[in-house]
This record gives sequence, structure tokens and C-alpha cells, in this order.
Amino acid sequence: MRIARFSIDGTVGFGVVEGEPSDNGGPTLELIKGHPFADFERSGRKVPLGEVRLLPPVLPNKVVAVGRNYREHAAELGNTVPGTPVVFFKPSTSVIGPGDPVTYPAFSSEVHHEAELAVVIGRMCSQVPRERVAEVILGYTCGNDITARDIQRGEEQWARAKGFDSSCPLGPWVETGLDLAAAGDLGIMCTVNGEQRQLGRTSEMVRSIEDLVVHITEAMTLLPGDVILTGTPAGVGPLNVGDEVAVTIEGIGTLTNKVIKRG
Repeated sequence: MRIARFSIDGTVGFGVVEGEPSDNGGPTLELIKGHPFADFERSGRKVPLGEVRLLPPVLPNKVVAVGRNYREHAAELGNTVPGTPVVFFKPSTSVIGPGDPVTYPAFSSEVHHEAELAVVIGRMCSQVPRERVAEVILGYTCGNDITARDIQRGEEQWARAKGFDSSCPLGPWVETGLDLAAAGDLGIMCTVNGEQRQLGRTSEMVRSIEDLVVHITEAMTLLPGDVILTGTPAGVGPLNVGDEVAVTIEGIGTLTNKVIKRG
């Protein structure tokens, strides 16, 4: 099931996306009563997907991101894979949705894309044992860990480099129909202006989704709607004002954003 968060005629809510662009009339969105973090009812009211504005699929309390979780990506930046996961935060104010602009920060001259599988947490959880990881996951979406690379190199903490406004595009929706085995072997691609930059599979992650959930929840409680970014494959590169960047993940969809100059 593809669950989207949307805005239409001043109303914000959640809905279930059905159909494909190739279908007669295109995909539709059926509004739901309630929210996806509890039992909900389908309302029966359907609208063409093109008539709604898709918002970030969740509003996370926190985005917990993992660095250097693909060996080739670590190597391309001259790093080694650390003995324990590199964990950092992106603030909720960094989150934008599909079609929203990435605003190029004035303090950087080297902004990079990083296509990532995003894990969406479905229930409050802490100290999750490996065998129960699947129970705390609502589903998966596409993420882009936009990074001011020059700032990352120059500052010991990554808060500014990875936490600036609009640096965390998420979307277009949450796919709830993938189990852990399927999510652990998905194709992931990033294009800029239609040109392929990144291409990999989530099976290339050094540490699995289960590893990351166990490791993170050893230290902190995750809340419904929180997001884990699982790392990026090799091929990261620069973004410039005017570029259109798209992250596509097999079985989920495509997240597209355009880069604009910060006003």
C-alpha cells in the first residue's frame, strides 16, 4: 500500500495511492479517515493524484541518518567504513516533500545529492530486539541527504552541512508492502537533469536495516513518523541552481526536487 500525505482545497490528510501513470486517467488518491499510525478507514472518496499537492509523507520528530554505510561511497570520499555506524541527525525543519525546492545555502559552494532508502517508523519503540524490527516499521520511502560537502569537510560536526533548511527531501509516499527481505535488496538510482549519477542496491549496505534499528534504539526512543536514512551508494556529486534531482527506488517510486537560489 502506498500512503501519501497531501493537501487539497486547504485540507491536509493522508490517502492511499492506487494505479500507475500509464493507467487510463492516471493514478488516484483515496482519502482515509484517521492516520496511518493506527487503524484507519478508507473513505471511498477518490481524486486524481494530479489534483492534489503531495507533502512530505510524514512529519518526523527526528531524522536519524547513517553515514558511510556503502563501502564504495566511503571510498570515493577517501574514508573507510567505521567499526560502528556513523549516526547523525537532520532536524525536522530540513524535511521537504516531492516537488518542493531545495534551496541552495548561501554559506556553501559545493552541495551534493545523496540518494537513500528511508525507513519510516510506525510505532514508539526503544531497545528493539532484532527479531522484532519488522514490527516497528511502517514502510519505506525515498530520501535525499542533501549535503554541503565543503562545510562537512571544514567542520567537525555535520549539523550545518547536513541540517540546513530543505536538505532532507522525502517522498513521494510510504510504501508499506515491502518486508525486510525485499527492502534489503532494492535498486536505488539518482539522476540530475535526467543524467544518471548514482546506481546501486540496498543489498550493498554494510549494515542492514535490522542492524541500524537495533543500534539506534539502543540509545534513543523512536516515535511514529521518525525516519532512518540508511546511507547512500557511490556516485554522489554536485548540484547547481536550476538542477532537477530525482531519487528512484525500486518498488517505491520517484522523488523529484529542483534546486533554487535561496532568496
